[in-house]
Amino acid sequence: MTPSELIDQRIQELGDWRGERISRLRKIIHDASPQIQEDWKWGSPVFTHNGLVCSLGSFSDHIKIHFFKGASLQDPNGLFNAGLEAKGTRGIDLFEKDEINEPDLQDLIRSAVLHNASK
Repeated sequence: MTPSELIDQRIQELGDWRGERISRLRKIIHDASPQIQEDWKWGSPVFTHNGLVCSLGSFSDHIKIHFFKGASLQDPNGLFNAGLEAKGTRGIDLFEKDEINEPDLQDLIRSAVLHNASK
């Protein structure tokens, strides 16, 4: 199976708000940076462009957007709420009732892509 097919399968397997949320986040990621590629690593959807950008993890009570180089990114709107003590990474934990600030998230994704391109 291709990475995109594996992501589709994960969304279908979840079959609840988490699958819907991953589907929505996937679209937000691609809208923010159309050149991003989908991959499947560590049992999760991973998005790359000139290196790892972010991944989407599904847990029993939340979805995590994991930014591999998050500590190097500016987060002026305070989206990062997980892994703040990590040396290089940062995360955003989204629970069922949480709203997604799409414009700010897209800015953060574009920033991660630009960070990878600057290396």
